[in-house]
Amino acid sequence: MDAGTWSYQRFLDGDQEGLVQIIQEYRDGLMLYLNGFVGNLTVAEDLTEDTFLKLVLKKPRFSARSSFKTWLYAIGRNLALDHLKRSGAPSIPLEDCQTLADEAALEQRYIQREEQRVVNRAMKALKPEYRQVLWLIYFEGFTCAEAAKIMKKSPHNTETLVWRARNALKIKLIKEGFEYEDL
Repeated sequence: MDAGTWSYQRFLDGDQEGLVQIIQEYRDGLMLYLNGFVGNLTVAEDLTEDTFLKLVLKKPRFSARSSFKTWLYAIGRNLALDHLKRSGAPSIPLEDCQTLADEAALEQRYIQREEQRVVNRAMKALKPEYRQVLWLIYFEGFTCAEAAKIMKKSPHNTETLVWRARNALKIKLIKEGFEYEDL
């Protein structure tokens, strides 16, 4: 059961936090997807809200024949197609041209969040010792010598551990399809 399915089931069981997690997880990606249909970020935002509103009001049954994300995006797509039928051909009004910068910022935030998820998954798959040394040095900002003291290792052993951990992380990220400039 994926995280979306789990969150939706929690919501159906009465836990409002499940819906909050769904919105946090899928909002930006769904909005970008719907923007591809309607060509207007403001309308895509409204359609995204309508998609979540449909979950709240109608509580459609999720059959798990696909992933939760696929199912949710299909609901949004259907709402976007209905909107296009009602409104005619999509266009971007002149007054909404400033939203193109907003769209670029939204897309950048979405990409960064996706990259963070990939790195987080890869970190979780590392040996605990690798995860610990990478966390101390790259996320907490400790020097190799400081990390060595914390981990009760010699500085040389810690440097070797960092090198091995980085290589292991790099291999996992490559398997995930992560593009990087310099790891």
